[in-house]
Amino acid sequence: MRIAGLASGMDIDSIVKDLMRAESIPLDKLKQKKQILEWQRDDYRALNTELLSFRDKLAQLKLTTNYRSRTVSSSNEQFVTATVSSGAAQASYSITEVKNLAKAATMVNGGGITGKDGKFDPTKSLKDQLPDGFKWEQGVVESQTLTVDKDGNVPEFKFDGDLKEVNVIVNGRAVKITTDETNHKADEVLVKSDGTLVFGENVKPANGSVVKINYVVNEKTTSKTVGEDPIKTWSLGKGALNTGSVKIEYNGQTYSVTEGNKLKSGDDVLGEINLDTGVITFAEEKEIKDTEITATFTQDYASFGINTHTSKGEVNETIFMTGTDTLNSVIRKVNESSAGVTMFYDSFTDQVTLTRKETGKFGDGEKDIQVNGDFMTNILNFDNQIVDDGQNAKFTINGLETERSSNTFDMSGVTITLKQTFGADSNQQAATISVENDTEQVFENIKQFVEDYNALIKEISDKINEPLYRDYKPLTDDEREELSEKQQEKWEEMARSGLLKGDMVLSGVLSSMRMDMYSTVETNGIFKQLASIGIKTTANYLEGGKLEIDEAKLKAALEEDPESVENLFRGNDSEAGKGIVHRLYDTVDASMKKLQEKAGRATSTNQQFTLGRELISVDKSIDRFEDKLKLTEERYWRQFTAMERAIQQANQQSAYLMQQFGGY
Repeated sequence: MRIAGLASGMDIDSIVKDLMRAESIPLDKLKQKKQILEWQRDDYRALNTELLSFRDKLAQLKLTTNYRSRTVSSSNEQFVTATVSSGAAQASYSITEVKNLAKAATMVNGGGITGKDGKFDPTKSLKDQLPDGFKWEQGVVESQTLTVDKDGNVPEFKFDGDLKEVNVIVNGRAVKITTDETNHKADEVLVKSDGTLVFGENVKPANGSVVKINYVVNEKTTSKTVGEDPIKTWSLGKGALNTGSVKIEYNGQTYSVTEGNKLKSGDDVLGEINLDTGVITFAEEKEIKDTEITATFTQDYASFGINTHTSKGEVNETIFMTGTDTLNSVIRKVNESSAGVTMFYDSFTDQVTLTRKETGKFGDGEKDIQVNGDFMTNILNFDNQIVDDGQNAKFTINGLETERSSNTFDMSGVTITLKQTFGADSNQQAATISVENDTEQVFENIKQFVEDYNALIKEISDKINEPLYRDYKPLTDDEREELSEKQQEKWEEMARSGLLKGDMVLSGVLSSMRMDMYSTVETNGIFKQLASIGIKTTANYLEGGKLEIDEAKLKAALEEDPESVENLFRGNDSEAGKGIVHRLYDTVDASMKKLQEKAGRATSTNQQFTLGRELISVDKSIDRFEDKLKLTEERYWRQFTAMERAIQQANQQSAYLMQQFGGY
């Protein structure tokens, strides 16, 4: 803190500020130069963003889809409809007969699926509804998911206990299982007793494939270590437990399930177990802590198979269910399986159907859907099923009798859908599918290209021709304080104007693009310049090469020779035959690189581009000048402080003399 002027009575602080304001004029100019460089950098980057956007549009215009838009029509959409892709050739297809439509295989069971207490409730557990004669197997249903590594190796399939049944699904498709090591076929997975999986050549999973294994072991043993905090319950993680199989080892005793689902060892009651959920609730007098407790158990389960013939080959799916499953949950398992069928239960008729999700006939002399297992054949009554096999669509197109597994199929880029059958000998006329060139869509694509080009030309031209106001420099801090906010905005707008006026890089961009648009494209087509299809520059040279379209001439060119118009824009691989779009793309890409060298990107450091290096130089000059100003200010204060001391000393001497003279 400085206090000055006590001796001289002068406002030293104001004097120093005024002196420093004069000394700071070169610093203000440096800061103004820095601001101008930053504005120029931002303007270049904004234009580079516009060039990037235009280049991306040019990349899309390289695609044939922009010039080969097609329309398709059907002479009788009641019987045949069609859609078309841009890659389809102009053609005509005549369908004179549709003998039959493709349909999916279906299987309807032989009657109602009555449970032991009457009609089935699909929301209740199967164990409570299946007849007493139904045989539940004992085991534990498990599942694992393995991922094949980059070298094609399948991780080891590990399990506890003895393997009873297994179902292997590779990338969502169940494959055949065999345990016969001497007769392992190419379309089978060999499952060894130790769990090793050996895939046949035809079903070997690719790198990164997912292998899901659903399997059953003879029993499961699980343990829990309990710490110093006692537990009241323990979940075994499985439900539908078999009463006679549950054994709990605790404190050297073995507890079994007795009446009322009590866990007892003699007269000692450990607690009780919910066999449906597998949750053990310990007796209140038992304090289960600082110990290990072990459980061994099996589940009541059953399995059934669904074999289907699909477009991807034969699928052999095994479904596992437990006693707590409901009919609804079993249906969900079937529908989500790789069998490729939809199971449906109708509560009104108490019947079940299976419908393959694909239409068509794929089984060679075999039924498309087959089932096995006591649950399917006896409980759901599929032993007396009514099977309606799938069939292919059979039709005659352009005189050729053929068939497809689906009613919707692709033919050379045309997607045809058969809606109804009709015969060649009927009064129904042939359904004709006509594929034509969609000149209107191609016209709109070219028109949009011209509009995008003109917008870019205007953006760059406006910057090059923007007026420069030399009297308007970036505001200094002192100047900013003297102006209102609106006045500051207006001043800054004038100061930012014309910073790229006459810029050589941007002028070069416009010149190169104009040359590309005027150039001749040497292809086999009849149109070799844009002017020949009605696209030329406007008469006003001040517009910087803006294009205008003679719409009638362009549409006529598209009707006359659409391929030649495409060649004009896309061209070929030769230098002379390079299309307008490819030439523009190369020009814009090269221009972007020049602008990046000058102004960088948002992620660039100042050292990486020209304006950035100038900014570094200006920043260093600013830092040096600010250090110089600090020294200058300190010098001024030292000088004025010395003056104050001299004045004070003179005043003291004067007072002393006056005191001495006053004594006589």
